[in-house]
Amino acid sequence: MIASDTSSLSALLKGEAGPDVERLAAAMLSGSLWLPPVVVTELLSDPLASASISEHLAQIELLPILDGYWQRAGNSRQSVKRAGLKCKVAGALVAQSCIDHDVALITRHTDFRHFAKHCGLKLA
Repeated sequence: MIASDTSSLSALLKGEAGPDVERLAAAMLSGSLWLPPVVVTELLSDPLASASISEHLAQIELLPILDGYWQRAGNSRQSVKRAGLKCKVAGALVAQSCIDHDVALITRHTDFRHFAKHCGLKLA
């Protein structure tokens, strides 16, 4: 089981190349890709998203939101911010989904390294 953030999944859907896209494509083919729910929200809210995006997303399982998720996400974001680092709420939500399920994250964004260092996020 592996997860993707919006940056890598968007790159795949746009036909871009890269090691993250290759890993993501392999995970999709093997059925081992899961998505944090906020990734679906981010992709569907993009005004430039293709009409077929919903069909693609419907084929991928979502990581369930566990009890206490919102509090843990807030605490994780606080830990990163206390270290003097910036992080967006959406990034904290993606990271916490992966942390909760002990799933590595495929991403293009370097901001997630802060969650790896301070909160236990595994990066793929």
